[in-house]
Amino acid sequence: MKFYSTNNKDLKVDLKRAVTEGLAPDNGLYMPEQIPVLPKSFFDSLSTMTFSEMALTVAQNLVGDDVPATDLKRIVEHTIQFDAPLVRVEQDIFALELFHGPTLAFKDFGARFMSQLLGYFAQQQHQEIVILVATSGDTGSAVANGFLGVKGTRVVVLYPSGKVSEIQEKQFTTLDQNITALEVDGTFDDCQRLVKQAFLDEQLKKKFFLTSANSINIARLIPQSFYYFYAYAQLEDKSKPVVFSIPSGNFGNLTGGLLAKRMGLPIEKFIATTNINDIVPEYLRTQAFNPRASQQTISNAMDVGNPSNFTRLLDLFNHNFEALSGMVVGYSFSDDETRSAMRHVLASSDYLMDPHGAVGYLGLKKYLIENNSDSTGIFLETAHPAKFKEVVDETVKKSIEIPPVLQSFMKRSKKSVPMAGDFTVFKDYLMTSL
Repeated sequence: MKFYSTNNKDLKVDLKRAVTEGLAPDNGLYMPEQIPVLPKSFFDSLSTMTFSEMALTVAQNLVGDDVPATDLKRIVEHTIQFDAPLVRVEQDIFALELFHGPTLAFKDFGARFMSQLLGYFAQQQHQEIVILVATSGDTGSAVANGFLGVKGTRVVVLYPSGKVSEIQEKQFTTLDQNITALEVDGTFDDCQRLVKQAFLDEQLKKKFFLTSANSINIARLIPQSFYYFYAYAQLEDKSKPVVFSIPSGNFGNLTGGLLAKRMGLPIEKFIATTNINDIVPEYLRTQAFNPRASQQTISNAMDVGNPSNFTRLLDLFNHNFEALSGMVVGYSFSDDETRSAMRHVLASSDYLMDPHGAVGYLGLKKYLIENNSDSTGIFLETAHPAKFKEVVDETVKKSIEIPPVLQSFMKRSKKSVPMAGDFTVFKDYLMTSL
């Protein structure tokens, strides 16, 4: 399988280069040259397949024979070691719980897949791979834990100081070994900008073998398509149209769903839901893309003012606004609306949502009401509520229990390096400290 840059479809590379580079030399994002439609027999047998089995078929469809079958099977089996249950919340409304992995966030799927794939490629060379990752919360913890101890790799996590929850911060600042955390004086967008600038810096590229673990990397994106198939397989009644509502920040999760749709999964509509950082919903209404400084909210993992995967969304629809807006609907919600939804669903259905899942729920409800739709709706619950304990406790007026895996992180000591949001300072740190 070849992968092309979203800035130049004639710039094509193999999987190894796409994954190890992360960002194309022309600053574009890599996309698979082909997205083959899976055969009818695959969909007919979904209900009898394990999560791992269907994920392997999907991975083979996007990777081709760039990775030997036995190695790809091992990578997928390492990735899918925990469940992603579909939980009924209301009549014809389900939560897809993606928080049952080691860091209790959906990004465990992408991070574990990518860590094993990069580990496989690292064995084929003699230079350490340095992974740069910007995080607004869960990406850092998932990537750091996914790559912890993986030979031939070093991870540098950049995160905005004071803008991630304490539990999230402890999950990537307490690990040591091959993990370094940089606490940036700025926003997530500043962290993301520093990472992108590093990939374009010739001096850094000459000294280090750099790649990214953000969803700009195709290795993070591929496994984000797996759980859409698994969600559909879990539906007992498949007679109604199926719509997915995706709480969105950098829009990798939505892009993964669109890949699943292209591979033949019968999804009727996607709902891109954001907090007040509504750059993409605004575009879907007005056709004007206006990136801007992100604003801090209680759903902090979605505090993104210039979503990287927007270019992939455009690419998937050949920059045709009518086609994109016909498949994807966008909504945004305030913190007050988010808190209200969390309280309402807990009271009416005894289901506790985290702030991000609540935004997804709100988007789904709004779409179904506005369109008088009888579809089956699925919203993504992307993180365990305990990862946002202070916000959740305050909202629902009770103290929620912290799972043991999170308690173990909280007992550890934070180790981070303060960093100005200036590229010269960041570059100097990389050149002298790694």
